[in-house]
Amino acid sequence: MKVNLRLGSLVAAAYFCASGGSAQTDAWKPLRFLMGTWDAKTLGGSAGAASSGSYSFQLELRDHILARHSSGAGCKGPASFDCEHGDLLYVYQDAASQPYKAIYFDNEGHVIHYDVSIPSPGSVVFLSGDYRLSYELKGSSMYGKFQMRAPGQAEFASYLEWSGEKK
Repeated sequence: MKVNLRLGSLVAAAYFCASGGSAQTDAWKPLRFLMGTWDAKTLGGSAGAASSGSYSFQLELRDHILARHSSGAGCKGPASFDCEHGDLLYVYQDAASQPYKAIYFDNEGHVIHYDVSIPSPGSVVFLSGDYRLSYELKGSSMYGKFQMRAPGQAEFASYLEWSGEKK
């Protein structure tokens, strides 16, 4: 019995030391409200598009990144709006306990590096100079906005807004 108790204590101590001397925490807890697959329908914005589709947020690469993948189901918009739009968003931390960051890529060649903030539980803001992407969970509906700020302007204007339910 003493041997089992000592062996158990050694295993627990080894785990404690390997985890950096503290209990493991869930680094993704503030963003878990995003996780899952969501329907999306446009609500407005200056893009002038009416579209629907879905997107998903899921942990990838052994839970080191949170990835958003999107797909369209239908779209009507002006000639200047890309109804075949595709994009990826990767959220990450440079190191444990560091602020979240994100990087966005799309099929039009855009690359946007975002700083990420969590103003309140159930909301997140991705900010990069003149671009702002936000998500907010209200009840069971997720609301999203992609906003831009024109050169010389102080305020952001919505380019595209959407909402939807979790699938």
